[in-house]
Amino acid sequence: MVGSSHEALHRIFQKDPTLLTQTLQRVLHVPFPKPREIVALNVDLTEIEPIERRVDTLMRAETDEGTYLLVVESQGKVDERKRGSWPYYLAYLYEKYRCEPVLIVITQSGTTAKWASRPIRFGFRDWHSMTVRPLVLGPDNVPMITDEYRAERDPSLAVLSAMTHGRGPQTPAILESLVAALKTIDYDTAAVYAQFVDSCLTHPQARQIWRDLMKTVQYFWRHPLAEQVREEGREEGREEGREEGREEGREEGREEGREEGREEGLIEGSRRMALRILEARRIPVPDTARERIETCTDLDQLETWAERAVHATDAHELFTDE
Repeated sequence: MVGSSHEALHRIFQKDPTLLTQTLQRVLHVPFPKPREIVALNVDLTEIEPIERRVDTLMRAETDEGTYLLVVESQGKVDERKRGSWPYYLAYLYEKYRCEPVLIVITQSGTTAKWASRPIRFGFRDWHSMTVRPLVLGPDNVPMITDEYRAERDPSLAVLSAMTHGRGPQTPAILESLVAALKTIDYDTAAVYAQFVDSCLTHPQARQIWRDLMKTVQYFWRHPLAEQVREEGREEGREEGREEGREEGREEGREEGREEGREEGLIEGSRRMALRILEARRIPVPDTARERIETCTDLDQLETWAERAVHATDAHELFTDE
């Protein structure tokens, strides 16, 4: 599993190396030549001396115009030490591989992107012995994909969009379009991308929207993230069951309480999920529809309504076959 947004932001390019060069061309409008082949390399740049230095992702791109090293750094915040380590990385890699290194920085922060975009210059005012100009991908230049058709045409870019724009009023539309795109690719790749996005969504409401959407997608249940979400629901039910059992004070009461608590926890979670998806998509929920959802005790029916909420344009569409 991917444990952090730092890891996800650069590992998406390991999963789909062509996304990196395509993004340079389409987003930053850098005329990077079309690669014939891209190969991942060892990211360890440690020398014999006990100084450990590692880049986040390193790939070699073979093109008709030559061989390039693509150095990808995921940057969460401003860190002035990087203005010393980045030039070191590039000089070391050129010496080791004898081909041109290109530094790409990816961030979720507009402030960090602005800082990282500044050229790094060594020397005196009128003569620079070295100049490093990072290529930076961030919320200010990665496209915000909220349209399903566009997301389906380029699922990898839609994933990158969700990872860099995972907050704000457009978040529900971005995540919904991404879900539609992930349904068009193979299950295993979609599951990995789902984990990347989950790792990058640091805003609690955005992450909850994403997990609610994922519960309606078949491949999600094969991924470790699904087990985490299921376990959270089971623990909720177990806790409610334990509490009721304690109040009963009898073994029979405890067992019945656990079972009832588990069932009630799943039912209540499904009610909240259906309503939350509608609200996140800014679909009005009339009192009659809200009451119908909140009073329903049929778990299968509630899960069906939650699935329909992902694509519905009106709250009453949840009940179309009834």
